[in-house]
Parts: sequence; C-alpha cells; structure tokens
Amino acid sequence: MTTHETELKELMLASLDGDGASHRALLERLSRRLRAYYKGKLAGIGRDATEAEDLVQEAVLAIHVKRHTYDPAQPLTPWVHAIARYKLIDFLRRNRASFADVPIDEADEVMAHDDNVSAESTYDVRRLMERLPKKMRCSIEAVKLDGLSIAEAAERCGISEPGVKVNIHRGLKALAAVKVNIHRGLKALAALIAQETRT
Repeated sequence: MTTHETELKELMLASLDGDGASHRALLERLSRRLRAYYKGKLAGIGRDATEAEDLVQEAVLAIHVKRHTYDPAQPLTPWVHAIARYKLIDFLRRNRASFADVPIDEADEVMAHDDNVSAESTYDVRRLMERLPKKMRCSIEAVKLDGLSIAEAAERCGISEPGVKVNIHRGLKALAAVKVNIHRGLKALAALIAQETRT
C-alpha cells in the first residue's frame, strides 16, 4: 500500500468514526488529487480549469454523501477513482456536443492511460463477485483467483468437489451474463449519444 493510500485510508476511517477534522482533511486532500486528475482528462478535449473545478466539487460531494458505502476492508483510492470516473462520464454525457468537436487524432487523449485502471478493475470484479451466492463466490475465488485445487477449494468452502465444479461453472456463466448485459447497455448508450450528436 502506498503512503498516500495509507494516509487517505486512515483519514477516511477516522472520518467514518465521526472525527470532523479528519473528514475535512480527507476531502481537502482528495480535492487536490481529483483536481489534477480532471485537469489532465479535460485538457485533452480543450476544456478549461473551471470545468475541472465543477467536477471536483461534484466528486467530493458524492464521496461525502456515499462515504457510508465504503468498505474499510478494501483500499480507498479505487473507490474514490470509481466515483471520479463516473462523474467524468456524466460530465461528458452532459456535454456530448463539445466532445464531438474533438479532432479524431486527439480523441485518444480523453481516454488516456490512467494509473488507477487496474485497481478500479479489481474493485469492479470484487463488486461483481459480491452478487454471487457465498459458496459460489468462495469456489471461484479459491480455484480461479487463489489457484487452489478443486479438493482444496472444497475443503475451504465446506462443499463437495463436484459442488465446487458446478459452482465455478454456474458462477462464471452468471458473471459472463452480467458482463454481456453491461456491454449491451454501453453499446445502447453509445448509439443514443451518436444519434443525439447527429441531430
């Protein structure tokens, strides 16, 4: 865990325990990080700093309002960056006409490499896994993520070996269905945005 992650998480945990000074310090530090994140993303599409500041305020407000949803067992920064990313996507949707004005050779700057993508992906996978029943989740985590054998997974999860195999098969099928539904939803959204931009 990085020093920034450790400090921010300590502030968040103190904030959740009702420490007002820690909560203010957390929001101030997150504001600085979010400001840099948004300025970098918006610069690629020619937007100015005042819009970055609006996004910072929206993200900080969302963090404040949704802080009760943070799981203290997880790293804080992927949770924060997921909120920041969703606020940026909302901003781009609201301002889609200006996004259409971005020259094609600069469009990749909008979606430039983000150091937090892998942490956010891990966070998103964990959130998807939470949708599965406990023993199904245990089976997948043990075999596919932790590299245990079927026999070891059966012992860990408290079920039979055939039960582990069935859980993995059904669980991965269920996760694939969720992924397909998300992908379809994103394609439909992209089609709506393209249609709206043409009119």
